[in-house]
Amino acid sequence: MTAQSIDALMSAMSFTEKVGQLNQRLLGWKALTRDGAGRLVVTDELKREIDRWGGLGVLYGLFRADPWSGQHWGNGIRPEERPEAIRLVQEAVLIRSAHGIGALLSEEAPHGHQALGGTILPTNLAMGATFDPEAVRQAQEAVAAELAASGVHIALVSGLDMARDPRWGRCEECFGEDPLMASRMCEAIVTGMQGEDRSRVGRGGVAVVLKHLAAQGEAVGGRNGQSAIIGTHDLHEIHLPPVVAGVKAGALGFMAAYNDIDSVPCCASPWLLQEYLRDELGFDGIVMADGLAVDRLVDMAGSIPASGRAALLAGVDVSLWDQGFASLERYADDEVVVAAVDRSLRRVLELKAMFGLLPEGCNAGADRVPSGSSERIAVGRGSVALPKAEAIAEAIARTRTESRTLAGECLTLLDGAEQWNGIGACLRDDQSDPIIVTGPFADDMACFLGDYTAPLERTQITSVYRQLRERFGERVLLSADGTGLEGADWLNAAAVVAVLGGTSERSYDSAFADNGAAAAVAEHGATCGEGVDLCDVTLPWGQDTLLDRVRELTEAPVVSVVVSGRAHVLTHVLEVSDATLWAGYAGPYGPQAVVEALVGDAGMPGRLPVTLPAYAGAVPIRYNDRQSAEHVYRDAEEPVLLPFGFGEGSLQGVSCEDLKVTASGESLHLHLKLHTDGVTDPGTLNVFVRRVGGTRIPRLAQLVASVYVRDKSRGQWDVDAEVPVAALMDEADRAMRIHLWVGTAIPSDECEVVLERGNADTVYVRQTV
Repeated sequence: MTAQSIDALMSAMSFTEKVGQLNQRLLGWKALTRDGAGRLVVTDELKREIDRWGGLGVLYGLFRADPWSGQHWGNGIRPEERPEAIRLVQEAVLIRSAHGIGALLSEEAPHGHQALGGTILPTNLAMGATFDPEAVRQAQEAVAAELAASGVHIALVSGLDMARDPRWGRCEECFGEDPLMASRMCEAIVTGMQGEDRSRVGRGGVAVVLKHLAAQGEAVGGRNGQSAIIGTHDLHEIHLPPVVAGVKAGALGFMAAYNDIDSVPCCASPWLLQEYLRDELGFDGIVMADGLAVDRLVDMAGSIPASGRAALLAGVDVSLWDQGFASLERYADDEVVVAAVDRSLRRVLELKAMFGLLPEGCNAGADRVPSGSSERIAVGRGSVALPKAEAIAEAIARTRTESRTLAGECLTLLDGAEQWNGIGACLRDDQSDPIIVTGPFADDMACFLGDYTAPLERTQITSVYRQLRERFGERVLLSADGTGLEGADWLNAAAVVAVLGGTSERSYDSAFADNGAAAAVAEHGATCGEGVDLCDVTLPWGQDTLLDRVRELTEAPVVSVVVSGRAHVLTHVLEVSDATLWAGYAGPYGPQAVVEALVGDAGMPGRLPVTLPAYAGAVPIRYNDRQSAEHVYRDAEEPVLLPFGFGEGSLQGVSCEDLKVTASGESLHLHLKLHTDGVTDPGTLNVFVRRVGGTRIPRLAQLVASVYVRDKSRGQWDVDAEVPVAALMDEADRAMRIHLWVGTAIPSDECEVVLERGNADTVYVRQTV
């Protein structure tokens, strides 16, 4: 591909055709339907959309299946039908357009592909509990291979948002409350899906659009899409590090968020989308608006067309479902708009070239079709790559293996480490004493899946109850609400497993907002996810009361398994239970992973990615706030139940010795020696600091290094980590005292390091205590 060939293509296009390339207006599942024989056929709606623009820019969600789209196993596109679906859509685009430009296909992949048969990973909050970017990278690489094998080009992936307020329903889409870990996970997403230096884009990988830019998790009161009231320093220190990491890793796209920052909407912010993202960070890909976000600018811009113009001029390149960008063609005489359309068009065409979607001579990616997984066919002036069903099936099998691995890694033991082995022994005992499974999610699968998921195949549906029943047979009894069993069953029980928490499941009779968010939630419907913000984050549906009733019925050990997508108040759960396991939304293999941990077949290496509040009224509380919430509320003097980074199962039995700190260039080098008396399960070693000095009030704690330890050898082993000096000292600081410790966000066994800047701005360690 040469710049000249793109120039020539652009010069041959009308203004309407150019605007059409920037539109992603059509909902993909409306592009195809079935004829009387059940075969897929192109809809008139798709034909009209192509004819309107003389082509098609981006098509969203061709394979999406969920209650909002109305697509399910009875009417949606099955995995083996994806090649035919791609052929029909791309042929229609190429036949009906004048320039031989294929359509980019984008799909939702916040935690796996949201399609029938598409692999579901644990949600981001659960993956955040792994503190294992390498495992996330491998899983995202597998998801990208699945998407690419299916003919998809763009993956819309959550990763930028920070879980700053548990009342926000989209906390499950965040990797946690810490910017360093979110940054490392975003880097893992990009390198996994696109390859190093974008090496797999068009070669078995996809382009990543990271969402949401920016500070959406800071919205007032945890109310989705509302204003983020935040200062410039905190914006850069908390919410923008994942953006920086994404750009450095080579992300080809970002999605502008719904919220405003200090009254300026993200999708209409020239500072955010141009001055910062492009000029300062050097981003060279596309900016996409969130669904209908452009049209929501109408109160600011005054009209739908003016909304489209404002977003375009601010730096949005591609729309999503809105009418604002579809109205840009009326600005054909506006020189500023014409220039901006050409700017965005070039970015879209350059991305299309990576996937071989342009006419011959314009492509950078015609040679990027993975051998054996697809073939190209000529249509009109262009050509299209067709996937093969066998390659799709192979890719799905690999992704499911990665999902299974992550499900085990995210499990986090909150309490009961000393009792855990004894409880497992009770479960494994061949005695006839019953094992009772209770709680609203005892026999539920959907609670593990999170939002943005397609319906599972019947063979995948299971639950904690069914997994235990499979292992221990008729000993396992079900009492979801604590009733229906004989008193003797409770008195003689070997153990009780209570499956508690919340769910993001949407039913097919649910009501939805125009962007697919939950609009109305039934009494026992979704308790989390987009559109389900809560003012009370105690466990819903009287689950604390249920635990009390169970405790009255039995003296058997009670193990509570908490399945959730936000930081619920678990104070009473920890008080009543003998042991408590946090599972997040661990994905389709969550029930299996939970049971393996219960019976002692697997460890629990996870750590909390968020702070757990002790009281609902104390939120938000974050480990890296500047002021402590302790002893502030007269009715809740200790508002933190468990700190960020807590996990009794992670590296249990491991002690840290001989911490050494040295300065080298722009980094501090940390060297730690770990010691164990026996084989230990893998887990995460987190290093925190508190700064003393400088010109700002320091944060209570700051995660500066995280190392996932996989070595299970006996005795001792060394761990090394690098900490950028910029994370510890502002440029103007000449000296700084750093209190450093290993473990959770609560200080313990602190080491004090004194840093000083030399004459050439070289930072060195003056003293370590």
